[in-house]
Amino acid sequence: MKAMILAAGLGTRLRPHTNDRPKALVTVAGKTLLEHAIEKLLKFGVTEVIINIHHFHDMMKEFISGLSYNELNIRISDEQQLLLDTGGGLWKAKEFFNKSQKPFFLFNVDIISDIDLAELYKAHIDNKAIATLAVSRRNSTRTFLWDNNRLCGWKNNKTGEVIYACKTSGQPEQLAFSGIHCISPEIFSLYQGTGIFSIKDVYLKLASQHNISPFIHNPAGWFDTGTIDNLKKAEAWIKNSNS
Repeated sequence: MKAMILAAGLGTRLRPHTNDRPKALVTVAGKTLLEHAIEKLLKFGVTEVIINIHHFHDMMKEFISGLSYNELNIRISDEQQLLLDTGGGLWKAKEFFNKSQKPFFLFNVDIISDIDLAELYKAHIDNKAIATLAVSRRNSTRTFLWDNNRLCGWKNNKTGEVIYACKTSGQPEQLAFSGIHCISPEIFSLYQGTGIFSIKDVYLKLASQHNISPFIHNPAGWFDTGTIDNLKKAEAWIKNSNS
């Protein structure tokens, strides 16, 4: 099985930790965020992974070349010249996935969680979805909107901006995205994307005609380590889980 780790971000919210290294190489509980992401995917059985890089790209290349996971084939998608955002980064790497008929994971490098990837994958298959998004009921500045377990829109709770992808049967449920997707390769034939764009925009374009499903998890064991405060919380959680 294949996966992509999104590791090209600037990590501005993690400064000063990211003054001399990329976010992916910030350490939590004795391992880099990149290693945590890789080992999470390995536990599920991922054997091929592609990692996009941009910030401190030479440092990332050197670190990745030194990784030793015998059961894992690692490739790099180099965004040194231009940071492409989540959608643009995935589409740049699409040839890595096009020959596969199996769904793959798209994984934000700064996510530490106990989300069951096997259950996420099973839900994706059972729902015959184009994409399945790990989400939870928690406060968030931005949320996806869901109607009868299908994506119907997106809301910025800070500005009040709402984008509807299709008509709804009632008041949609707001669920916060958790940084992990399971995606069918068919998506590349449904959306022609180039340059810089968000995967959010892809989902909103496709949602009216294709099933994009939620996978609702418990937020208690989930951390977006993109801030120093959350990095500390994730480290305490990992240490407590291992004790």
